[in-house]
Amino acid sequence: MTPFVFACVACAAIMHAGWNAVLRGASDRLWSMTLMMIAVAGATAIGAVLVPWPNPASWPYVIASAVIHTGYNLSLVRTYRSGDLGQTYPVSRGSSPVLVALGAAVFAQEAIGVVAAIGITLVSGGIVSLAFQGKTVRADFLPAAFTTGVLIGAYTVVDGIGVRLSGNSLAYSNSMFLLWSITMPPIFYAMRGKPPAYTRAQTAMALTGGIVSILAYGVVIWAMQHDAMGVVSALRETSVVYAAIIGRVFLKEKLTARRITSCLAIAMGAACLAY
Repeated sequence: MTPFVFACVACAAIMHAGWNAVLRGASDRLWSMTLMMIAVAGATAIGAVLVPWPNPASWPYVIASAVIHTGYNLSLVRTYRSGDLGQTYPVSRGSSPVLVALGAAVFAQEAIGVVAAIGITLVSGGIVSLAFQGKTVRADFLPAAFTTGVLIGAYTVVDGIGVRLSGNSLAYSNSMFLLWSITMPPIFYAMRGKPPAYTRAQTAMALTGGIVSILAYGVVIWAMQHDAMGVVSALRETSVVYAAIIGRVFLKEKLTARRITSCLAIAMGAACLAY
């Protein structure tokens, strides 16, 4: 991985942790997710006028990714109802790099080197270990968290293949984000009907989180044109380090010695991926 691509994905990881912290800290996470998607819909509708459409060969992947992302939205909201950011986020994100590497090997015939494989293992192991409390992991949030991780792995592989067929990563990203974002408002109104009372600050925070989310993942989609999906995915998931810090500073969650050690393992894995 080149230093420039590494730096871009590392910045995307920080942004990704940020918008997840916004969602975890929201008073009504389903409505906040819906507001995020409204912001994404507005931005990508403008983008649709300014950027070209992707090649037709990539459209099945655009559609498949949008569907998977919709399931991911709902699973993520459910996950954050039952656990801290510092616990649920690592389980969701930690399971995906290995799944992406396996999916890329099967569906895109990607092979990774020994150092990159060590890096993926360190990142995934460090991420999952962040979820432990002592010698145990709370079981109540695990089904939703692992479901979220599987969906992350699925849409990452789909996007990694799709963007390579699209001819233009920006065109692919914008089309997928647009199709994905318009699904959430109807789902919210079908489930809830009336939105909750939000202050202007809460609304602005959620809308900003939506824009940050597409910037973060748009960088990842672009990076998968230049490097192996598993490597990019593992580096992106170093965002759990930033999530742990954000959870401690802003959400008053505990930052234990175990979590610090896990973060060091993730950092070592990231260094391997940059090798």
